[in-house]
Formats: sequence, C-alpha cells, structure tokens
Amino acid sequence: MYSFLLAIFASFAVTLLVLRSSRLHAHHTADRDLSKPQRLHKDPVPRIGGLAVMAGMVAAAIVSAHGLSPQDKWAGLTLVACSLPVFVIGFFHDLTDRIPPRGRLLATAISALIAYGLMDAAIVRTDLPGLDWVVGFQVGAVVLTVFTVAGIANAVNIIDGIHGLASMCSMLILAALCYVAFQVNDVWVERMALAGLGAVLGFFAFNYPRGLIFLGDAGAYFLGFFVAELAILLLIRNPTVSPMFPLLACIYPVFETLFSIYRRTVLRGESPATPDGIHLHSLVYRRLMRWAIGGPPNSAWAVTRRNSMTSPVLWMLCMLAIVPATVFWDSTEVLMLFIGLFGVTYTWLYWRIVKFRSPGWMRKRALTPPPRSRRVP
Repeated sequence: MYSFLLAIFASFAVTLLVLRSSRLHAHHTADRDLSKPQRLHKDPVPRIGGLAVMAGMVAAAIVSAHGLSPQDKWAGLTLVACSLPVFVIGFFHDLTDRIPPRGRLLATAISALIAYGLMDAAIVRTDLPGLDWVVGFQVGAVVLTVFTVAGIANAVNIIDGIHGLASMCSMLILAALCYVAFQVNDVWVERMALAGLGAVLGFFAFNYPRGLIFLGDAGAYFLGFFVAELAILLLIRNPTVSPMFPLLACIYPVFETLFSIYRRTVLRGESPATPDGIHLHSLVYRRLMRWAIGGPPNSAWAVTRRNSMTSPVLWMLCMLAIVPATVFWDSTEVLMLFIGLFGVTYTWLYWRIVKFRSPGWMRKRALTPPPRSRRVP
C-alpha cells in the first residue's frame, strides 16, 4: 500500500510541475499540430505525461522492494530499466515528432528482448495446440513474446486519443492483474500492479476530464510495455492462471489495433501505419457526442466537454472484457468464449455507428442535453 500511495504522490507532483512550468517548455512539449485526423482537442496541450507515470513507477519500485524475497527484491526496478529504450524513443518523439511508428515498435521490441534476457519474460504456454508447439522452441517463444509486447504497447498508444481513455483502460487492466495476483498469492506482481495503478492515477487527475496533459507516446508505449510484461511474468510465475486471462483483459486495445489494420489494409488498401480519424473512439466522439452539449460547437469548452463524455462509453466497453477476465481467470474455455463475444460486440457496434444506426440507448444518452446552467452563453 505504501508503494501505491508513493506512486500517486510522485506522479501527481511531477504532473503538477510539468503543468506549472509549461510556458517554459511548451514550444517543445505541447502538441501543436492539431490538423492530424486523430487529434480531438482544440488547444495545444503538453504531451509528456509519461514522465509523471515513469516517476511514479520508479519511486514505487524502490519502496516495494522492502519485504520481498531476494529474487524479487529488485525485480521491479529491473522491469522499469528494461522499459528505458521504448520510453526514451517515445519521449524523443513527443519532443520532435520525428520517430516513425516503425522506430517506436523497434524500440519496444528491444525492450522486450532485454526483459527476456534479464527476467526470462517469455510466453511459454498459450493453451492453443498449434501455438503451444511453436512456443515450445526458444526461438518461437521469443518471437511471439516480442510480437505480443510490441502489439500491446502500440494498442495502448492507438486508444490514447480521448481524455482519460488510455489511462483508465490501463488502470482497469492493472487492477485485474492485481486481483488475480492476490488470488494466487503472488506478492511481487500484486505490488507492481498496484504501483502502476497509482502512477497512472496521479496523472489521471489532470488528464480527465479537462485534458490538461496527455500521456504522449512515451507514456502510452511505456504503459503498454509494462502491462504486457507484467501479464507475461504473472503467467510464468503462476501456472494456474490461464494464458487467455491477459488476452481478454487487454482485448479492447488489442482488438482495436487488429480491426484498424484490417480496415486500413483490406478495406481501404492503405498502409496499416497510416493515421486516420475513424477509430471507434473517434466515431463515438464525432457522431454520438456532437450534439450532446450546448454552446458554440467549435469552442474549446465544447470540444473538451464532448471529449470527456466520450471516454465513459469506451470504459464500459473495456469493462465488458475486464469483468469476465477477472471472474474466470483460470478457465481457458470460458475466457475464449468471452474473447469471441467481445469481437462480435465490437464489430457490431462499430458498423452500427459507421452506418449512422447507433443503438437507441447510445443515441438517447448522447442527444440528451445537460442542465441549462452548464451551457455556455
């Protein structure tokens, strides 16, 4: 619990420091190119919130070493150290906007390889007959691990476009990992998941609902890497946990990524790295929340309000996977069933919104204006 509280305090303090000094570094750290299709905010905003999350994690990893077994004592700091390549490259991109997606994915792969070398973090079982044969070989296990870690890190970055979306989804996943670690009495994973939860929570206080600061690529990629590695280590250390548990827990950002690749390459004939503004969260923002509030539609207040109202819709979608994953964490068959149900639900919801046939309950929620006192004159 001390590590959790320290992570909140350190992350909160660094975020506050970044915001208070923003005038000094805004020309480097503010997200000024608002013309990109995935940008859904009105004014330039600092995008180095990853610094706060990293600061919270480092502080918590040091404190959480107390009382652990010798083999786990400094494992938290080792895991944070493994993340440095992806964090540094992501941070450089936040400052310069010059690192292409391939470069950030390569940095993530390097971090995953370092984690494998230092912590033996590799996927060695999947409960899938063909894939289990592949990971039975060291090369197969390493390749699948690198692919998975890089994919999850990129997935968290993809959903980082709405106030509080990536950070809340990351906290929900970390909470699920913490709960399962508690169930199997894995103290180290439990403490690290709590530390990550606290580090994100200190940042979240400023990120939602007003969007005063963003995670940036450093924060999003770091969180994706941390979640993926912690899930892999949970599986290695606890054979009773189903390999489908972390997949279902992370299925919202993962499925968003896979669906985006399919949409860009198969339906549109474009590169999967081409940015666009038709992710599910973008559609909810533009088609469901457009008339949800009063005031000038293009004002900073209206844009921020619509942005913040979009996140809870996607939080509920994320919870549709988190809840069954947490309940059935040791049952591969049931977890696979819910993975399939999530895929069907996501696809159905996406195409309904694309065709302007959103479910009635969503239209009613989006089109119901707030009390008159909240409207902008």
